Formats: sequence, structure tokens, C-alpha cells
Amino acid sequence: MMNWGHDPEHPGGARRPDLPQGRRLCWLFFVLALKFCQAKAPVQEEKQSVSSSNLPCWLVEGFVVAEECAPCSNFQAETTPECSSTGYLEKITCSSSKRNEFKSCRSAKMEQHLFWKFEGAVMGVALVFACLVILHQRPWDRKALEKARKQTESIYPHSTLFS
Repeated sequence: MMNWGHDPEHPGGARRPDLPQGRRLCWLFFVLALKFCQAKAPVQEEKQSVSSSNLPCWLVEGFVVAEECAPCSNFQAETTPECSSTGYLEKITCSSSKRNEFKSCRSAKMEQHLFWKFEGAVMGVALVFACLVILHQRPWDRKALEKARKQTESIYPHSTLFS
């Protein structure tokens, strides 16, 4: 039962209810799982009112992929700003202007890695909570068995069923 009593340390009676130990652990694991599973979202660039000549051509016209999505090299990671958000680049050719540019992309390999990382985190959290449930249930099982033993002994005082 939660205690909502008055606490002199918290004026106006504003006090957080005391959580049982199991719920504290659940919240702790929930917060840890949430922090672990948060994927680094690509940084969205601020849209400013600039002329279309300053925008990448692939935003204002059609394009063709010249080179498929591939991981950035060490040199590209340092020199190409498009590498910073995902770590992958694809080379594109814009249809109208015929300009070659680089565009940040998400590869299937990266998506697969993120998927298995998420699956591992979910399985880990499920395992932890399964263990918590088992540990929480054991004392209740012992009490139920003891109660059944006492009831049986009261009916059959000289029984050797539970000896």
C-alpha cells in the first residue's frame, strides 16, 4: 500500500508515494532499456530561407543514383558533411543540372545491425523481468505449499504424505 502521508520535509504535503522495491527495480530497468534502445536520430538541418541554388540539387529536382549506398571512408568522414549523420554515402547525378553530389543514406546492413541490437535489448529486458517474476513468485509458492500442508495435517493428523 502506498504511503501518501504528510512529510515535514515536503511543505504542503507534496510527497511522492513510496514505491515497493519491485516497482523501483521495474522503473530502473525501464529507464535503462529506454536509454539503451534510443537510436541516434539523424540531425535535421534547419530550413532557412535561401535561394534554390544553395540547396542540394536532389532536393529540387530528380536524380539518379550513380553509386549505391556505401560506408564512408575515414577521409570522407572527415571531409564530407553528409557522412556525419549516418556514416553512409551514395553518389547521385541530378537529372536537369547534371551535377554529381553526395547524399547521406541508410544502408540495409546498418538497418539490420540496428534491428538486431534492438532485438537483443528486448530479449535482455525480457530475461531480466522473467527472472524477477520467478524470484517474486517463489515465496508465494512456498506459503501456498505450507498452507496446503497445514490443512492436510489438520484433516489427517497422522498422515505421512508430506513427511
